[in-house]
Amino acid sequence: MASSRFYKLSGNIIDVLHQEIYQGTLEIMDGQIANIIREPVSETHYILPGFIDAHVHVESSMLVPSEFARLAVPHGTVATVSDPHEIGNVLGLRGVEYMLENAKKVPFKFYFGAPSCVPATPFETAGAEITPEDIEELFQRPEVKYLAEMMNWPGVLNGDDLVMQKITLAQKFDKQVDGHAPGLRGEEAQAYAAAGMTTDHECFTAEEAKDKLAAGMKILIREGSAAKNFEALVELLADHPKEIMFCSDDKHPDNLVESHIDELVKRALAKGHDLFHVLQAACVNPVQHYKLEVGLLQEKDPADFILIDNPQDFNVLRTYINGQLVAENGQSKIAFTPCEIINNFHAEAKTVEEFRFPAGDAVKIRVIEPYNGQLVTGMLLLDPKIEDGQIISDLAQDVLKMTVVNRYQNTVPALAFIKNFGLNRGAVASSVGHDSHNIIAVGVDDDSLCRAVNLLIEAKGGISAVDGEREEVLPLPVAGIMSPEDGYWVAEQYAKLDRTAKEMGSTLTSPFMTLSFMALLVIPALKLSDKGLFDGQHFQFVDVASPTLTGK
Repeated sequence: MASSRFYKLSGNIIDVLHQEIYQGTLEIMDGQIANIIREPVSETHYILPGFIDAHVHVESSMLVPSEFARLAVPHGTVATVSDPHEIGNVLGLRGVEYMLENAKKVPFKFYFGAPSCVPATPFETAGAEITPEDIEELFQRPEVKYLAEMMNWPGVLNGDDLVMQKITLAQKFDKQVDGHAPGLRGEEAQAYAAAGMTTDHECFTAEEAKDKLAAGMKILIREGSAAKNFEALVELLADHPKEIMFCSDDKHPDNLVESHIDELVKRALAKGHDLFHVLQAACVNPVQHYKLEVGLLQEKDPADFILIDNPQDFNVLRTYINGQLVAENGQSKIAFTPCEIINNFHAEAKTVEEFRFPAGDAVKIRVIEPYNGQLVTGMLLLDPKIEDGQIISDLAQDVLKMTVVNRYQNTVPALAFIKNFGLNRGAVASSVGHDSHNIIAVGVDDDSLCRAVNLLIEAKGGISAVDGEREEVLPLPVAGIMSPEDGYWVAEQYAKLDRTAKEMGSTLTSPFMTLSFMALLVIPALKLSDKGLFDGQHFQFVDVASPTLTGK
């Protein structure tokens, strides 16, 4: 991976560690910064450490790691801290090892976590389990740096044996433990941190983040394709520059073509934040927290750095990893690499009748209410629309039928209803359905809903849109969640499907990303798994329709 040639590079050097900017020349030898000479130079560009995405699920880009890297490097990204629990839920340890091996095909610094919660909950069907024995095996690999997000925060607070066993393993191997505790405040946040959690990327508000900072946790500012907390948290940079990191968490391919961590840097600077505070979060803190082998523009460091035009516009001109030029002027220099296809997909075609919802004596229905740009949802009690003894989608109220279909076994689809998705015709479906990646779909009518699901069963995974005779599919045959194709082509196809969903009426910023989180049971308040409607606040199944439901 390292470049063996010697060369020099001059410019205005931004030394984030020592908070100074000076003119100088880098001497690069064998992929390492051999020497830094302070001297007057004629070049006007600036040289600084590369960016790090401090928490990302590469699989959510719908790209294998080698293609994710191709799309990320033009934005100045040199490394990621990646939680492979998406493929872990599909294929277990074999899936995680697939990510680690594919990542080695390209000159990019992927660091991985050992997934802590596979399956995420016992209330859904996943394709595999990752055991403490698997985690111990992963911790012996140098690229595995941490125990990935501990979503089972009730298990942490209650001292669950299996949860504590995994945390103890991380401590045994001197690994950090990532947290995941949306809404946790006060004494509970203190107890969560005291059990070994060191980060959180799920804060809704600055007040929540301050509680966790006071407990000793580091806070990740997240700006992904669906979940966004930048505006809520960015002001924390001023007082806590050494405790903040930037991440995307989940980034769809079309968004990754446009921007990555560079977007958060530009936005933070535009708000007037100190340059060194911003770069501390974007470049330094992840390296120090996770003990990454990523250079920070010091002598004897790996030659991982970027060139920008100036700190005002902050346009990335070039990206270097281990001394190798991997991107220049917005163009990736990483070549496309063919990859193996592995999968775990056994569902068979469904019939329209399986998506009928008998009304019975229902008076009210529980309805999922997604919020644009958030993973949390509301829970509404609404009047059902009934025709011929069936509860159907109610376009006047924007209440649509939703389904989660088990892709690992042939079972009856789970049904529920969702408001504010916005479709006024057709259906959309995805086998990217966090965390277990069953098929999730929303539709105006049962025929469209069934067809959108069956298109994905035929493709063994993907995303689809059905609008009358118009049918569009992006196949994702790698674990049913990633494409083996060129990342830029995948981004174009995804953008096309995104436009189609919006042409069909969806008003969501990212309809497919929002859809993928409607089965994420660990985020309240109401979600749907392949086993039924789930109350994420009380961690229990609830009825969709009932004669005893009251309220609004």
